[in-house]
Amino acid sequence: MLAFPLKFPLFYFFIFSCFGYNSVFCDDNSNIPAIARYFSTKGRYEDVNSYLMEDILAANRSILQLPSAQCHEIHLTAIIRHGTRYPTVKNIKEMHQLYELVQRNASGEESWLREIQTQWRMWYTDDMDGRLVQKGVDDLRHLAVRLSKLFPSLISEQNLRGGLIKFITSSKHRCVNSTLAFKSGLTELWNIQVQFQQYHAKNDNRDNFDQEFDHAVNDSLMRFFDRCAKFLQDVDSNPLAVVEVDKFKSGPEMSGVLDKIADRLRVPHSDITYDLAQAAFYLCAYEFAIKTVNSPWCQLFDEHDAEAMEYVHDLKEYWKRGHGYDINSKSSCILFHDVFSRLDRSATENKSNQQVSETVTVQVGHADTLLPLLTLLGFFKDTDALTSTNYATQTQRSFRTSRMLPYAANLLLVLYDCGAGDLRLQPLLNEHSVTFPGLTGQQDSMPLYRDVKERYKDLLQGCDFETECKLFGPSAEG
Repeated sequence: MLAFPLKFPLFYFFIFSCFGYNSVFCDDNSNIPAIARYFSTKGRYEDVNSYLMEDILAANRSILQLPSAQCHEIHLTAIIRHGTRYPTVKNIKEMHQLYELVQRNASGEESWLREIQTQWRMWYTDDMDGRLVQKGVDDLRHLAVRLSKLFPSLISEQNLRGGLIKFITSSKHRCVNSTLAFKSGLTELWNIQVQFQQYHAKNDNRDNFDQEFDHAVNDSLMRFFDRCAKFLQDVDSNPLAVVEVDKFKSGPEMSGVLDKIADRLRVPHSDITYDLAQAAFYLCAYEFAIKTVNSPWCQLFDEHDAEAMEYVHDLKEYWKRGHGYDINSKSSCILFHDVFSRLDRSATENKSNQQVSETVTVQVGHADTLLPLLTLLGFFKDTDALTSTNYATQTQRSFRTSRMLPYAANLLLVLYDCGAGDLRLQPLLNEHSVTFPGLTGQQDSMPLYRDVKERYKDLLQGCDFETECKLFGPSAEG
C-alpha cells in the first residue's frame, strides 16, 4: 500500500513505472473501455483532456490568450481534487458481493465471463479504503509540471525556495499524499534533490530550509461540508434530499439496465440490485483508472446503460452537492472568501509595487470541495433542474460530473496585471478556459477583476459561513 511521510523531506522521491519527464504517455488508446466517458467522478483526468494521452506533460498553451502583450500573471490559486484512489470500504464490500454472485451463479460461454470466473481475482481489500494509488501520485506530479510550464514566472524554483508557494490540504491521506506528489513533481523537475544534499553539506540549519516546502492541513477550508450543520442536517443526512435519485433508481430506465445485466449473467433478475450494478460499473471504472485495464466487467454495460449509470451519479451530486439546494453551495462560503482574500491581497501588494507575498496557493481537497464552490460561482447550471423524469431531455446538460470532476480535477484562478491598473482574472477548469457565468463580452475568458468582484458582490458582502450553516430549527430543505 502506498504510504508517504506526513512531512516532506526532499530526499523522498517516487519511482514511476511508466513515465519519464520526456516520455510519451504509455497508455494504449485501444485499451480504453467504450464507456469510459461516463465514469463520473471515477474517471481519469486524461479522458477529459485527450491530448494528454499522447504526452502527459503537454501544456495546453492555447488557453493563455492574453488581451495584450503587457499582461503578466501575478497570482495563481489552484483548488485541486486528489488523484486517483482506491474504492472505499463500502464499494469494496459490494464488489466482493457481486464477485461471489458471479462466481457462484453466473453461466454462459462468453469469453469475458469465463475470464471473470477463471482468471480475474478479487484483489481489493478493506484496508485500501479510498487511499491514493500510484496513478494518483502521477496525476498530481504531472499536473505540477504542466502548470509550471503554463505559469513559469509564478511556479518557479525561486518562488518555491522563497516560500512564496503555499500548500494547503485536507487531512485525508489521499489529499496529503496528493499534495506531496504535487511538490515532488516540482522538486524533481528542478532537481532540488541534488541541491538539497549539497546544501546540507555546507549548512546546519535544516529546519529553515524544510519550512519552505511544508504544507498546512486545514479541514475548515478543504472539508467545509463536514462543518456546516445546516448542510449536514438538511441535505447530507436527509433521505428526502435525494428523493429524485431514489425515484430514478427504481424507474424504467434503471430497471432496464438491471434486467440486461441479469440476462448477460444468466441469473434471476431479482439477484441484481442497483448496488450490485453500481459495483460492476465501479469495477470497470477502477480497473481502468488504477491499472489502465479494459476489464471484463465492462462488458456488462453498453453505452445506453453507462449513460443511465452516469445520470444516477449526476442526480446524486446535483442534489447533494450542486444546484439542488442552496445550502450546498453556501457551505463553501468560507473557501469562496478565502480565495478572494488571497486575490485581493495580491492585487493590493502589486498596486503598491511590493513583492506579492503568495504567488501561488495550492489547495488540495475533494470532489466535494470543488463542486459546491463551482456551484456557488454559478458554473454548470442548466435551465431545468435534473430530475428523475427528465432524463431523456438532459442528454446535452452541462452538469456532467464526468467532465467536471475526474480525478485531479482543478479550478485555477489566475490574476494578471495588464498595465495601468488593469487587473484581470482568468478562470480555468481542468486546464480548459471557462467563462464566469453572467460575464460576457470582450475578453470574457479573462474579465476585469473589478467586474468579477461586481458580479459576485452579493456573495462578497454576505455569504457568511457561520450564518449560512447555522441551524434554526427542523430541516429547512424540502
